[in-house]
Amino acid sequence: MHNPRAHEGTSLQSQPPPEEQNYGAAAAHGRRAPVLCVSRKSPAKRDYLIAAVLCYTNLINFMDWFLVPGILLDIQKYFKLSDGDTGLLQTVFILCYMLAAPVFGYLGDRYNRKIILGAGIFFWSGVTLSSSFISELYYRLFFLSRGLVGIGTASYSTIAPTIIADLFEEGKRTTMLSVFYIFIPVGSWSFVWSSLGLTAMAFVTGALGMWVPLFLYRAQLVQGTVSPCLQETCNSSNSLIFGGITIGTGMLGVIAGAEAARRLRKINNKADPLICATSMFISALCLYVALMVAKTSILSTFILIAFGELFLSVNWAVVTDILLYVVTPRRQSTAIALQILVSHLLGDAGSPYLIGIISSAIQTKNDCSSQWSFRSMQYSFVVCAFVGVFGGAFFLLTSLYIEEDRKEAEQL
Repeated sequence: MHNPRAHEGTSLQSQPPPEEQNYGAAAAHGRRAPVLCVSRKSPAKRDYLIAAVLCYTNLINFMDWFLVPGILLDIQKYFKLSDGDTGLLQTVFILCYMLAAPVFGYLGDRYNRKIILGAGIFFWSGVTLSSSFISELYYRLFFLSRGLVGIGTASYSTIAPTIIADLFEEGKRTTMLSVFYIFIPVGSWSFVWSSLGLTAMAFVTGALGMWVPLFLYRAQLVQGTVSPCLQETCNSSNSLIFGGITIGTGMLGVIAGAEAARRLRKINNKADPLICATSMFISALCLYVALMVAKTSILSTFILIAFGELFLSVNWAVVTDILLYVVTPRRQSTAIALQILVSHLLGDAGSPYLIGIISSAIQTKNDCSSQWSFRSMQYSFVVCAFVGVFGGAFFLLTSLYIEEDRKEAEQL
């Protein structure tokens, strides 16, 4: 006689209590989510295919995110913007992104995530395409378009990680999240301090992504290795090299961080925040030295920036995994949205603008020369190194609470 209990070990998940059944994609019209007969220990090919599509879309997402910094000098000339106004361009994008993230996090915990995801992708793609036709007379419209792109991007960045988390167990989850973040992350102290650490990461990343190519160009002007850009289209070699460094160090850093976390967790339960803290301290040191040698050696500056970005990238998947195991599953979308809000509000929403404002203020008090154009950017960039040190300190504080908070989350 057939035993109905014979297949209980192969169920994707056990039936949740009634109060936990109507979240995320299972919330539509209050219906219960079906129980899939797929082993959690062996994800189906379909799960890997879904993760691959999400990772590819994340690649496109962050290509669009850093499209403006890649052609920053051309945009500055086209719209005739100062350093302060140019920094504000990225701030508008991040502000709209972070304000929209909690909304999509709330919706993602209650309604169909696939619909939210698809609508967001369609919206941001359409706005990005239309912004290509804005003339130099309507720079405010270009600012608006970047804000709308930020709203569309928020829907994806908030929902996609939780879908991956639902598909894989803890061991495979970290690996899949690391793959996801290669193509680029409540109520506990771990969440608070790790979110502040992520904020420092976002601050530094936003400033670097926006200003490094222009900073290197000004350093080359001081060295006399390039001529002032007077033609309509400027040389974009610095942007291309920096973009290649960002991609390469991002991939290597995320893989190294995930592997280090996997190995060190076996011997130290506090491994995740300690990895993040160490990486932030090393990254801050590399970036500071890079600023100091930029006037004399562009090659050394590229190398040091590469190491700075490498150690910064170590943390992306690790810090997201911290959030996922100190927050109950049915509140993960909300938690990620809240973390996005905090990290971008205090991080890269303001860092490009702040660097630009400091640079403009220094320039107005000194001679209008290539020498002071370089120094103004150099001095303003020092802020990023100090913020990186604060980020490392926040992750050290996270390590003090991580074990207790994880146990509490598992009991909920």
